[in-house]
Amino acid sequence: MLRVITANLNGIRSAAGKGFLRWLEGQKADFICVQELKAQAGNMTAEMLNPAGYYGYFHYAEKKGYSGVGVYARRQPDRVIEGLGIKSIDAEGRYIELVTGNLSVVSVYLPSGSSGEHRQAAKFSFMRRFFPHLKKLAQSGREVVLCGDWNIAHKEIDLKNWKSNQKNSGFLPEERAWLTRVFDELGWVDVYRRLHPDATGEGYTWWSSRGQAWAKNVGWRIDCQVSNGRMAGKAVSASVYKAQRFSDHAPLIVDYDWKQPPRRS
Repeated sequence: MLRVITANLNGIRSAAGKGFLRWLEGQKADFICVQELKAQAGNMTAEMLNPAGYYGYFHYAEKKGYSGVGVYARRQPDRVIEGLGIKSIDAEGRYIELVTGNLSVVSVYLPSGSSGEHRQAAKFSFMRRFFPHLKKLAQSGREVVLCGDWNIAHKEIDLKNWKSNQKNSGFLPEERAWLTRVFDELGWVDVYRRLHPDATGEGYTWWSSRGQAWAKNVGWRIDCQVSNGRMAGKAVSASVYKAQRFSDHAPLIVDYDWKQPPRRS
């Protein structure tokens, strides 16, 4: 069994202070993808860099206290791909891929457009330039698990107040249409939705800090594990962990009926 966790930490130092790294010790995950580190290498403690039993790999943003992604792995990968090779995107620390044999595990953090028109434009630009990479990855012949904060709720079922959010970033028609193309044209599969086609509230992964959204479960499902058809078909369970709060997001845990092949000598 392969266990993969994805979690937006909204600051790794803050999440560590709330017990995130201690929680990981009991999860027996093979890979943990994290987003929004809000830290640079110099801010990371030894435990943040390499929690007990894990190797950590990170793509930091150039701007201090901003963005950044990482992956913790139980064994060292064959290759680490840091960034997309697009300077303006890579400066924000939004993509890292670990390649182990025929498996790729990716941590990705799509921009949010909620802070203004300039950031929404940056989000659309990211989506446009990321699509060819998604196509290439889908056609790579490898098993792929693409984890991250997509900052898009795909369908009405994926957020509580969908009617009032139709003109807001994260649920704009253009964003949702792009995600439909990712699934329908490129063949990627939203693993949680495949296993829980009708689930609503229990699948939310993010809650606003306003209006008692957490207490009232007024959430959005924007943190996803997206996989190619072969790997997606091997997913046997998917759940959102809410017993503890490490950030304004909740971890998504997926188990796959897949075993990593032994390393070649």
